[in-house]
Amino acid sequence: MEYIAAPELLNQQVILITGAGNGIGAAVAKAYAHHGASVVLLDKNVPALTQVYDDIVASGGATPAIYPLDLKGASVDDYSTLASSIDDNFGRLDGLVHCAASLGQLAPVEHQDPKTWLETLHINLTAPYLLTRACLALIKKGEHGSIIFTTDEHKDKAYWSGYGLSKAGIETFSKQLANELESEGHVRVNCIDPGSVKTTLRTHAFPAIDPTNLASPDDVVSSYLYLMGSDSLSSNGELLLAQ
Repeated sequence: MEYIAAPELLNQQVILITGAGNGIGAAVAKAYAHHGASVVLLDKNVPALTQVYDDIVASGGATPAIYPLDLKGASVDDYSTLASSIDDNFGRLDGLVHCAASLGQLAPVEHQDPKTWLETLHINLTAPYLLTRACLALIKKGEHGSIIFTTDEHKDKAYWSGYGLSKAGIETFSKQLANELESEGHVRVNCIDPGSVKTTLRTHAFPAIDPTNLASPDDVVSSYLYLMGSDSLSSNGELLLAQ
């Protein structure tokens, strides 16, 4: 989308981003920090998180926080502990962005591995639910909260297995939550389909396709900036196409 964010768009905001170690999550984290936010970087890959942390500090952004967590093995208590840690250190949470995802296995239904199916659904659907549930009270404390989910256009395509179903579920969950919170008026929930982006997940899904002409993660951050900032206060329950 064509959107130019004001330099101070996210000043003084505290925003948690999953999948922040690479790809879209890392690009969103850097963009948010560039526009004034204090970002909490969540990923299972600590070296990757450290690199994003260093990049943000080197660019003059507010010092971020690193929170290593493997969504596949995290318990309900782990998410509660995360929310409590954010509350203790920042006193609030203004935004939550879900970028973490697992491709799982692309295969016909009869050949899909049940264990991989369950893990993919857990990482892509159950974990975002548990994290959102744990952080919701903290987000409600603020004046204008924003929750952003990330989906995929391939959700109903053949062979896309647990990944496709999890993204269809994310869209429904996003809409449900948006409808539930609409009457309260100060927390909005939206979903972004970033389209074809040059990421590790995309490379694994389409190993034979030349990625040269694909959009970079930086090319789609404007959608995430828009839905997190004050320019989108009237947007709730929407599915935004980034390209």
